[in-house]
Amino acid sequence: MKWSVTGAMKYDRQALILKIIEEKDIETQEELANELRDYGMDITQATISRDIKELRLVKVMGKSGAYKYAAMDRTDSEISERLFRVFSESVISMDYANNLIVIRTIVAGAQAAASAIDSMNWPEIIGCIAGDDTILVIVRDNSMVPDVLKQFSKLMKKQ
Repeated sequence: MKWSVTGAMKYDRQALILKIIEEKDIETQEELANELRDYGMDITQATISRDIKELRLVKVMGKSGAYKYAAMDRTDSEISERLFRVFSESVISMDYANNLIVIRTIVAGAQAAASAIDSMNWPEIIGCIAGDDTILVIVRDNSMVPDVLKQFSKLMKKQ
């Protein structure tokens, strides 16, 4: 099936992304972009990144031992449990300066771990930004940082 660039609506593209990750082990955004291009879509990395976030895709360990994109189940308890597990299995270290916490994760683990942080909806946390293996967490006030770090440490021990 070929997709016209002008006719490819966001919904159709995201449905195709879900189909692709269900059928193939996709490890990187570049692989996903190449698959979409095979369907005739001209896609940018920024669009892929937005789609991954909107679809709430996470990286899970595949049968081969490599991490791949997967769709999360949509029930809240399953999402929370899976995200907390991903967080606890992904985080390598944490450090802070003032109201900023830097979390180091395994390669390609930061976005999933940041999704876990976002899903917690803690009032102490203004937001976070994730790269490939690093998350920047912005805490509302310096005085709240020790408590946030303590909570993160507890989550890491729930494995």
